[in-house]
Amino acid sequence: MNKLLNRSLRVFIIYSAIVLLASVPVYYLIVDFIWRHEIKEHNRIEAAAVKQNLQTLEQRGTSMEAALTLWNQLHPASALTEVAETRPDSTYNIYRKNKYLPKKGYDRYEGLVTWFSINGKNYRFAVETNMEESYETIPALGFVTGLFFVILIAGLIYLNKRISVRLWQPFYDTIQRLQSFDLQQHQPVHFPTADIEEFNTLNLSLDKLIRSNQAVYQQQKEFTQNASHELQTPLAIIRFKLDLLYQSPDLTLEQSALIDQAYEALSRVSRLNKNLLLLAKIENSQFPDKEDIQLKPLLEEKLQELQDFFTDKSQQVHTQIDAGICLHTNITLMDILLNNLLLNAIRYSDAGSEIHITATPEVLIVANPGKEALLTENLFQRFGTVTPDYQGTGLGLAIIRQICLANGWEAGYNYHNGYHHFIISLKL
Repeated sequence: MNKLLNRSLRVFIIYSAIVLLASVPVYYLIVDFIWRHEIKEHNRIEAAAVKQNLQTLEQRGTSMEAALTLWNQLHPASALTEVAETRPDSTYNIYRKNKYLPKKGYDRYEGLVTWFSINGKNYRFAVETNMEESYETIPALGFVTGLFFVILIAGLIYLNKRISVRLWQPFYDTIQRLQSFDLQQHQPVHFPTADIEEFNTLNLSLDKLIRSNQAVYQQQKEFTQNASHELQTPLAIIRFKLDLLYQSPDLTLEQSALIDQAYEALSRVSRLNKNLLLLAKIENSQFPDKEDIQLKPLLEEKLQELQDFFTDKSQQVHTQIDAGICLHTNITLMDILLNNLLLNAIRYSDAGSEIHITATPEVLIVANPGKEALLTENLFQRFGTVTPDYQGTGLGLAIIRQICLANGWEAGYNYHNGYHHFIISLKL
């Protein structure tokens, strides 16, 4: 996972590379424009000087034919010829092989053709000046740009470490204190004061949020503890009174049936109370202690404990459990999860059926036969109705889901080939 500072630096580097690469052709076009402009100016100045010198020679009575011959011999690249008529001046830009330095290859020339008249005679003067070639200019610009790019990136990395790290230090201090915070220890978190307004606002908001959560956590913890005690006491009294009433010698068959119904309702209320309190404790993270647990021996122990249930319904259990599966979890919650999964399979399978248990490092699957698929929408919800003839409290699968959430696992279900598959994904 990338750090915040590295991510911003990467964006800056990519942006800088794009800008600098795009600048190479722009630099070339600008330099080439300036270079051509200066060459044209140079050619115009040279043409004006030649014209002025010819006029001076004409005034001195020097032979123009001899002067032209001498000029063309001394400057073969600048053709000065007498013509019948004049035309508008023009420029050109061509690549031509240098006849004086053939090893140099092709050179680029900027030329000017100008026309003028002296004493009724028309002349054509063409002058050329060698320019820098693009295949030489562009690599040079690319090299310079690359050099400055390296300097720029080195500077950004250096400044990022020296300035940004110091700038974001209060933020990292806040993260470190949050990572060491434990809601169950009821210890206040003291955030450092920073000279940056946004960080101070963040710390104040976090401090307010943590204090609020600590108060809610404490209230819920006290509620579950009080509810556990206050509800269990009257339930025990009711059970005791029913026992006394059941032992009455004058008890009629009709009254006995009523007491049995009351017993059944009382047992259901007791289970409901126990499961609701268990859910509240799991959601409040009241099972903080975790340890490394070997799944295979724990499953075998749990199957041994439930052997009487399997025997009573003549059910066969087939297991395929990988050895060496180690889970870092709370032993109590793991025991409850396995207990709920297996009792669910026993309770909702017909007598004589087969139950399959599969465990790998990635997944734990308990499969039991069923006539039709369950309603998956409410399957792991509290008091969710999964089948029309469902007889449970509606909390067993909800408890399984909460235990999975507490461990970073995922509870799932599918129906395949006449079997319900309850799947615990152990590695997400």
